[in-house]
Amino acid sequence: KQCGFLGISGISSDARDIEAAMEQGNERAKLAYDMLCYQIKKFIGGYSAIMNGLDAIVFTAGIGEHVPYIRKNALSGLEYLGVKLDDERNTFGHSNVPVKLSADDSAVQVYMIPTNEELVIARDTAKIVSENR
Repeated sequence: KQCGFLGISGISSDARDIEAAMEQGNERAKLAYDMLCYQIKKFIGGYSAIMNGLDAIVFTAGIGEHVPYIRKNALSGLEYLGVKLDDERNTFGHSNVPVKLSADDSAVQVYMIPTNEELVIARDTAKIVSENR
């Protein structure tokens, strides 16, 4: 309960609080976001090696849907894989539909696909309950 974003930033475990603090110049908040970007980049690179390349990268859920800084910095330096983010597309407002974030000439497509996590949890719970009656 005292690790992750909270442990690194000293502020909160909520990404919205971290982003607000980072925008105010808080260096520990920036470090928390930068560490997350680094980890995302490592996963993308690792999976790219295992799969012998990439067709697409998809950002989803709370942070993936709402934090352009993380998307941009997680993909920065992956141009050698064919990833080319369109900065204007990346700074879109909230959307309830998938949004293409990659440049038109990007070899790897990048998308933000919104999720309804609460609905998925509710459906899974209903299924488990009905199967165990």
